[in-house]
Amino acid sequence: MNAQANGKGVTDTSELRVVPIIISFVVAGFIGLFSETALNMALNNLITGFGIKETTAQWLTTGYLLTLGILVPVSGLILQWFTTRQLFITSLIASIIGTFIAAIAPTFSVLMIARVVQAVGTALLLPLMFNTILLIIPPHKRGKVMGIIGLVIMFAPAVGPTISGLILKTLSWHWIFWISLPLLIAALIYGIIFMQDVTKPTKPKIDILSIILSTIGFGGIVFGFSNAGEGGGWGSPTVIVSMVAGGIALVLFTIRQLTMQQPILNLRAFKYPMFTVGLLMVVVCMMAILSSMILLPLYLQTSLALSTFAAGLLLLPGGIINGILSPVMGGLFDRFGPKWLTIIGITIVTGSMFGFSTISMETSSAFIIGLHIVMMVGISMVMMPAQTNGLNQLPPELYPDGTAIMNTLQQVAGAIGTAVSISILSAGTSNFMETVEDKQNPLNQVLAFTEGIQDAFVFAIILSVVGLVISLFIKRVNVEQV
Repeated sequence: MNAQANGKGVTDTSELRVVPIIISFVVAGFIGLFSETALNMALNNLITGFGIKETTAQWLTTGYLLTLGILVPVSGLILQWFTTRQLFITSLIASIIGTFIAAIAPTFSVLMIARVVQAVGTALLLPLMFNTILLIIPPHKRGKVMGIIGLVIMFAPAVGPTISGLILKTLSWHWIFWISLPLLIAALIYGIIFMQDVTKPTKPKIDILSIILSTIGFGGIVFGFSNAGEGGGWGSPTVIVSMVAGGIALVLFTIRQLTMQQPILNLRAFKYPMFTVGLLMVVVCMMAILSSMILLPLYLQTSLALSTFAAGLLLLPGGIINGILSPVMGGLFDRFGPKWLTIIGITIVTGSMFGFSTISMETSSAFIIGLHIVMMVGISMVMMPAQTNGLNQLPPELYPDGTAIMNTLQQVAGAIGTAVSISILSAGTSNFMETVEDKQNPLNQVLAFTEGIQDAFVFAIILSVVGLVISLFIKRVNVEQV
């Protein structure tokens, strides 16, 4: 498929140096996503160092997610207003500025600003990366390339906690950013040299009301769920108001997009059944994955009393195996299609979630490592095939909108999955404590916490089963017709 054929401002792919463009995105994406999860392991250091509460420290994550929730939905419009080089360089500069501010941050407020600036870089980079891959790689070869992208997206967050745990053993949390900074600068220089313009700006009309509704809608939903999961509680007035306002704004935003001739986010992408099925699979899997990603470190450090570094090491093998398998699964997808990969993969994920729902204070580290590896193998079989197959069905003019929709709903799914799992964990812990007489006994408190972890993994089982049902409807897109 020649990308020039669509007539929607896309350059001739025969003139592009594809490999250097992909390398530019892979390097920049890896470093950006690494610093995103690396800071999570430093939260206790930040709480102590800045003298803040846990709920305040969680704003480093909530603020990051909120920025993504606001910016990613309009990324489809941004992609049509600026060239590939302009957006790539802007995203890297934002990441560099945010990382530098974080590295020198003397107060929590300054660090908070740095996180928002970093999120601007990520919000521009991820949709740009997916959109560019769709344009420069023909459909029958996309699986392997998307597998390499999947390696970055899953491997960077997996090694982030381990590397940051190692850094925190000998250095301050500032060094998480000082180490990332020169790598980001190198990625920027490489991109300036090798990045080429894949699209020509078409500059569609900007509808201010749509942007306001999108900001309130997605921002309100992400903020509401994040706040509920981080201690605000579902009955909090802040949570209720933000969720209701977000829901109403999203309904109005949807109606407006469907009635406009030039919507800022073309929801007609949902007319393509495999895009919708693939999107649902990705959303359900993201909720299950991010639930387990927040539950497992808590379990390892509380129930098994492991250090931050030891907990990070236990989760490293699964992350590495997932990274290695992503390109392999991409090749299998190109050859055999998505159906059996996703069905077998989500079945494996469901089985691992059943295993995690049985963990206790006596569970061995080897059992946790094994289960985590099994889960990550399953995820590598599901995420990339479902995502690539869905995007393959879209016509080229809907690529910016399709990638924006998919990236937006992944962020929303992440916020929802995290909030619900933490709420179930808290409820399970409280229910157990009501049944014991000695509520001050540390052993009872840990037993209660472990009971809450088991309950939260039941939620992940339900999500996995829903994903299994959805996977039965996946069919391979005929790339000859795309």
